[in-house]
Amino acid sequence: MTMEKEKRKTSKGGRPRAAIKRDVALTVMCNIIEKKLIQAAAKKLKTTVSVYLRELGLNGTVKIKIKTLPKEVLQLTGTLNHTAANLNQIAKKRNGNEELNALDRALLNKEVRSLQGLVEEVKTYLK
Repeated sequence: MTMEKEKRKTSKGGRPRAAIKRDVALTVMCNIIEKKLIQAAAKKLKTTVSVYLRELGLNGTVKIKIKTLPKEVLQLTGTLNHTAANLNQIAKKRNGNEELNALDRALLNKEVRSLQGLVEEVKTYLK
């Protein structure tokens, strides 16, 4: 077997392994009120309690970048997924040698106009 084939077999894809694995537990004793306050603080920063306490203990402060997308981006993603599903159905019909009827052609034209509108929205948003 060549070296290239061996590499492909061992690489399973997915998330890369961490350089230093965190597999040692550290127990912190607190009362129920303190526990709830710590959990709420971590939730507010959209992170886990483990990451929150580790950052606080090592750095004295918690500097975590909140990974959220703007509402407009999420709406755009949903619209694009819907459009992709509709176009996929039309492509399936065409690939199966079915002719598009008037309704299918109208839907296709509507999707094209919708995509053109989305392109304009994106251009406007990026200006």
